[in-house]
Amino acid sequence: MRSRDGAYSILRTICAIILFCSLALDASEYLISYRYVVKDAILYNEHLDISPAMQICTGNPQQSLFLDPHNSDDLTTVIDKNKEEFINFLHKLGLQVQHRAKTINLQNSSTTVLTLKTTCFKVDFNDTFVKITPLK
Repeated sequence: MRSRDGAYSILRTICAIILFCSLALDASEYLISYRYVVKDAILYNEHLDISPAMQICTGNPQQSLFLDPHNSDDLTTVIDKNKEEFINFLHKLGLQVQHRAKTINLQNSSTTVLTLKTTCFKVDFNDTFVKITPLK
């Protein structure tokens, strides 16, 4: 709508700047969970779930991880190419540890489960890096 003093173009310019700035600051949000099971000192199962967030995540950004995108815009592919670095990053975030040990007929058996509860991550894709930031 045009104002009385003809400031229509100024209003349109301000709205365009606000829109483009908000799009530039907006990052994709993903929910990631991780589970690692070791049974009798042997890796038994490892499972990483990645899914796009259906609602806007809230929380304070924590320390970010920067990964090489390997010419991909898919988060699953980027994590597969940088799996060791990403898993080390998850371990630094803090995993819940459950350990059970039992002895039957002098046979020791133990199971350790490391779990990262479902956590929201903001993900920014650039040409040279992918920035992954957990929200707590």
